[in-house]
Amino acid sequence: MVGALIVALLTAFFTVTPAHAADGQITGLAGKCVDVAASNSANGTPVQLYECNGTNAQRWSSPGDGTLRALGKCLDVASGGTADGTAVQLWDCNGSAAQQWALPSARDIVNPQADKCLDVTGNNSANGTRLQIWTCSGGPNQKWNAPGAGDSGGGSTPSGFVVSEAQFNQMFPGRNSFYTYNGLVQALSSYPAFANSGSDTVKRQEAAAFLANVNHETGGLVYVVEQNTANYPHYCDWSQQYGCPAGQAAYYGRGPIQLSWNFNYKAAGDALGIDLLNNPWLVQNDPAVAWRTGLWFWNTSTGAGTMTSHNAMVNQAGFGQTVRTINGSLECDGRNPGQVQSRVDAYQRFTSILGVSPGANLYC
Repeated sequence: MVGALIVALLTAFFTVTPAHAADGQITGLAGKCVDVAASNSANGTPVQLYECNGTNAQRWSSPGDGTLRALGKCLDVASGGTADGTAVQLWDCNGSAAQQWALPSARDIVNPQADKCLDVTGNNSANGTRLQIWTCSGGPNQKWNAPGAGDSGGGSTPSGFVVSEAQFNQMFPGRNSFYTYNGLVQALSSYPAFANSGSDTVKRQEAAAFLANVNHETGGLVYVVEQNTANYPHYCDWSQQYGCPAGQAAYYGRGPIQLSWNFNYKAAGDALGIDLLNNPWLVQNDPAVAWRTGLWFWNTSTGAGTMTSHNAMVNQAGFGQTVRTINGSLECDGRNPGQVQSRVDAYQRFTSILGVSPGANLYC
């Protein structure tokens, strides 16, 4: 009785977000999908990570009772286990606590009975990697985009982001396949105020501003790492007490805003709960981590300016102030007007795609 009461209270505490909007896919590490192995509906069939393919084995729904269902059966913790490493599987829906799932705002998928998160075993993004439950750590292998019914209102997309996947692809037709839309959507949970503050116009303007600057920094989402390898050894500041444990030349520019320097990897990693100081390569190997570092800078750094880029857009200081924050010391006040124009052109193009005016104060 006490156990049932605890489960009921935990289930009530979390807001269950059913995964039944749009195509019903639940995406996670490396933009891959929660998948029923071999589309087999037999009891005990493993649930795994797999390349998204639009099949019914990846189409999840919920009737609003806390379950997640595919192929007519429920996502189930094997034998009702609560230990780290207990596998999840497909099983006849039976109303048990082993089949209850809750989705807090952090985009964990939690089994309240175990108080543990749906987890990709070994942080391995290979097709066929078994899913399990594990103590919630906030790692990328426990972050999921499970579209919910409430996400489709207010002009947003099924992911809750104001930019749809089709619009994203239109913005970046020649992008590197590393920069996935699903990776970006997963990263949004780290900074929920991003493109989600103010009016719909402001939300879209902020999304366009971020992506326009990213476009400039990466050559249209083409470059994952800094191209000038001669610069690599320069980004280690040995005066920092923690030094450069990954190596003198390990902290070169990576990701959508080209994170560089050991102290920036340390600060971003601390903020995101990821050890980027010792493993900076995560930024070039995990799309969601890469996008999170870009959002970290956008939402927390004043850079060469006087405000964060997020605040510049939300408070309507204008796109020009985001340029100042990101690279103002090299580009603004007439230092490199061609570079500024490149950013403004992209911003105007992206706001047009999103159907919103670019606003005032475009230049710095």
